[in-house]
Amino acid sequence: MVEAVRVSKERVERLERVIEEFVPAWSLAPIVGALQTLRGVDLIVAVTFVTEVGDASWFESPRQLMGYLGLVPGERSTGETVRRGSITKAGNGRVRHMLVESAWTYRHPPKVGKAKLYRLEQASPKVREIAWKAQSRLTARYRMLSARGTRTTVVCTAIARELVGFMWAVAREARVT
Repeated sequence: MVEAVRVSKERVERLERVIEEFVPAWSLAPIVGALQTLRGVDLIVAVTFVTEVGDASWFESPRQLMGYLGLVPGERSTGETVRRGSITKAGNGRVRHMLVESAWTYRHPPKVGKAKLYRLEQASPKVREIAWKAQSRLTARYRMLSARGTRTTVVCTAIARELVGFMWAVAREARVT
């Protein structure tokens, strides 16, 4: 079992190196780099997001992207009555899962670590501003929802939904520059 785990880790490291080598030659590399300025978004999450979604700026609004990924609440309505339920899960499950996992990082106070500092220095001022705004807003929202007694899985899904909005803004800004 220990050997199987070691072999699996080596395989993952090999695949990550191949992805790292591929990204600079990719036409969407600026978007991948800009997305990595956001907390919880590393190379694999950024590449998966861009691969599955394409250029997020193709969506007219962040809500369209949220709907595409299935991170919007389901709705049952009749006449005047509107009932909202859990997320629809109608969109891309792979990306949705990665975003919810990324949302867990927002339980910590906002700060910039060494790894993110390097990414932020390479980004445009507008992308840096969006990244800091995302970190400040999403950590505060995580705390507020947790303090209300909301289950952490629901909190992370809500944070993932808002994170998509910030990813949309960053992708749009990275495409412009």
